[in-house]
Amino acid sequence: MGHSFLSLLSRMGPASLVATDEQAMWRVKMNDDPQAFARLVERWEKPIQRLCTRMTGSSHQGEDLAQETFTRLFTRRKSYEPSGRFSTFLWRIALNLCYDELRKTNRRREFFLDETDRGLADGPDEFITEEPAPDHVLADRERAATVRRALLELAEPYRVVVVLRHYEGLKFRQIADVLAIPEGTVKSRMVEALNQLNRLLSHTLQEGEICKTQTKKPKASLAI
Repeated sequence: MGHSFLSLLSRMGPASLVATDEQAMWRVKMNDDPQAFARLVERWEKPIQRLCTRMTGSSHQGEDLAQETFTRLFTRRKSYEPSGRFSTFLWRIALNLCYDELRKTNRRREFFLDETDRGLADGPDEFITEEPAPDHVLADRERAATVRRALLELAEPYRVVVVLRHYEGLKFRQIADVLAIPEGTVKSRMVEALNQLNRLLSHTLQEGEICKTQTKKPKASLAI
């Protein structure tokens, strides 16, 4: 995402020393505190961009939606209620924007591998090793790309629980709060999402093995 917020707000001085996100957002709501807002942007910029990228399958859309999320956050600052978690408020804004974008562009089945790989380079699911062998790096990247493709095949209600649970580390109770659905529904959707992913990945792996076998198969002899 472009750093228009951070570059602008950094001129206004260091971020306020606020203990929690909730306190920072309260200062934004009540006083339009630019330092408190800068702290929130700095803290949540990458998680929100990762979420939007994984939901849409495009790093460019992820960047744009993340910036729009913080624009909307500031616009809607007066509607923030301190009784709830700030993260829940922010996740909801970001997800609603993702849903709107998916409906507008019908991006569910589109996937650009090069864009997504660049957009997720700093994600928590990426492995970190010291000088891995090139073939191992390629294999790991191919597996990660295969999983991301399969994830984009899921309908949004299933995709979102996988993203929030396995990529962003939210607990089932937190996901239920974000989506405003019962915790039991979150768990049932997770089970169904994992079942669908298993089927998709099994099918993809089987196709890959068939392709490898056909590639290695010797040409038929023309001799009679």
